Amino acid sequence: MSGADELEELDADSLHDSEALPFRRPHPVIIAASVTARGGVLWLPVAGLLALAGRRRTAKRALTAAAVAMPLGHLVSFVVHRRRPPAANLPARQALPEHPDSSSFPSKHAVTAAAFGTATALEDPAAAVFVIPLVLLVAYSRLRTRVHWPTDVLGGLAMGALVALAQAGAGRSARARATARRLAAVVRSVFSGHS
Repeated sequence: MSGADELEELDADSLHDSEALPFRRPHPVIIAASVTARGGVLWLPVAGLLALAGRRRTAKRALTAAAVAMPLGHLVSFVVHRRRPPAANLPARQALPEHPDSSSFPSKHAVTAAAFGTATALEDPAAAVFVIPLVLLVAYSRLRTRVHWPTDVLGGLAMGALVALAQAGAGRSARARATARRLAAVVRSVFSGHS
């Protein structure tokens, strides 16, 4: 069985009533995670808590990654037209006040959450211990409420992580260039003083 076949099977299995994805109404915490993460709103107070805990740089990097990832997710969603799981009549889906009809791929909730979480982990692994479980809860909430296929969420998580990794790489390059400029200025001043 190829990887694509396995992913299709994973998506198909998500339509069945199971222990991991039951049809019944989700726990209020799962509903709250899904609702508050809409539009990336959840990550604003999380960033605020990071800043209050003395982790301002981490908060800034995480919010920046999320702010870049969200429109990227919407752009991909605009290009890729995928129907959402046929679950409109299930209590799991009806638990949400929203009934999205946009393209299912990728999960924008997952894209934004993964960008925020990955940027946090890259900048501050200690803070990530508290942030990553929230990222996973948001991702699971999109499956549990049946608004996305598993591959939508997995693709969203991968996309968000890539955005944060690219941001970290760009940040390192910028810091390296700034350090090189400062070093060059010091060298010039030393040699110009001896000429």
